[in-house]
Amino acid sequence: QVQLVESGGGLVQPGGSLRLSCAASGLRLNYYAIGWFRQAPGKEREGVSCISSEVGHTAYSDSVKGRFHISRDNVANTVTLQMNNLKPEDTAVYYCATDSGAGHGCTTDKLEYDFWGQGTRVTVSS
Repeated sequence: QVQLVESGGGLVQPGGSLRLSCAASGLRLNYYAIGWFRQAPGKEREGVSCISSEVGHTAYSDSVKGRFHISRDNVANTVTLQMNNLKPEDTAVYYCATDSGAGHGCTTDKLEYDFWGQGTRVTVSS
């Protein structure tokens, strides 16, 4: 059974850090571009970051650039999103997803992603 499972969410104070992990079973993540997305209450799901399948090309939304870092561990079959200097506006449910058609790059356009995890909740509050 193919599954993506996000973990690492929780409650953190502004300025704090969290490390989200996307783990896969039934598929090898290194064959896919992987994206991280988030959805805040009452808002549309938005792209946060992505990493390509091959050379590790990465991209970030302007709102997280310089604070978040995406990486992959092909041995562990995981993709990690390190989130630093968190702000209340980062509060959302975070999802990872696979893009099987990305070629050598990646995109934060959610319409390009075809398989999603169930999400992990991040709350940034004092």
